[in-house]
Amino acid sequence: MFTGIIEEQGTIKSIAKGNETIVLTISAEEVLKDVHLGDSIAVNGVCLTVTSFGKHHFTVDVMPETYRSTTLKLLNNRSIVNLERAMAAGGRFGGHFVSGHVDGTGEIAEKRPDKNAIYYQIALPEHLMRYFMLKGSVCVDGTSLTVFEVTKNTITVSLIPHTAEHTVLGKKGPGDAVNIECDMLAKYVYRMLSPEKEDHKQKSKLSLDFLQEHGF
Repeated sequence: MFTGIIEEQGTIKSIAKGNETIVLTISAEEVLKDVHLGDSIAVNGVCLTVTSFGKHHFTVDVMPETYRSTTLKLLNNRSIVNLERAMAAGGRFGGHFVSGHVDGTGEIAEKRPDKNAIYYQIALPEHLMRYFMLKGSVCVDGTSLTVFEVTKNTITVSLIPHTAEHTVLGKKGPGDAVNIECDMLAKYVYRMLSPEKEDHKQKSKLSLDFLQEHGF
């Protein structure tokens, strides 16, 4: 589990690409302070497992499903990536619930400054749009952000100067791809309220009337 609050930006030290697989070695400092084999570290919002590490680097494997579903396949040597360790029990929770399981990718359609903010309009696949609402949460390349506008096929988010400076999103612009993780609670609610979809065989007793009746 993560929060979407980026701890540092790492640099790809080496990258070995196979047939829809990747081995990444990433230079870092902060996330290595208490690292152990098997730890989870989010790389551009993708939860990956530490398979080896040294004083200033760690290595992770990217499997085919992750290769196909995320932007990690676009990385090259010296690419900059967002890094966050799994949330520690008892620590501050500064963002929102983030699993590190990316739902898909989006493309930056527009980037525009507005006083001390930078607005990004991101085009998304149609099947992801159902999970967004005004002032809801989204994780973009591992960064927890608030949705300020929703259209038929885009969302708009805003970065303060600190976020733009300390995350990879600040370096991206129109045409660049980003990893998208939709709000976890929105996905669960949609699933429970859509019993006829996919492989449900019994009608769910959960409904909007049920939620309202019980104080939700």
